Amino acid sequence: MAQNPLEIIESNDGELYRYIEKGRALAFAPGALGAKEKFLIAAALDAARGAANGVRALAEQAVAAGATREEVMEAMRVAAYISGVGSVYTAAAGLDGLF
Repeated sequence: MAQNPLEIIESNDGELYRYIEKGRALAFAPGALGAKEKFLIAAALDAARGAANGVRALAEQAVAAGATREEVMEAMRVAAYISGVGSVYTAAAGLDGLF
């Protein structure tokens, strides 16, 4: 993954950055779902909201956690079903060159 996209926040507002990181730590903490599943859910959510860079970063993390290409693409299918074809274009931009 490239540099932390919140680096500018961290260097300018450490308190806000720590708040965001606390939420991230809670969301991705070990639990009933594994890291792979959590990253796939997050990638699908970013596809649904039009965040191609987020799709890329989260898909890379899902793959690093053991997700296959097929699993990533199935998560994108769910995003497409729930949010429509716009999420497919976002996914395509975010996943370009990953596989």
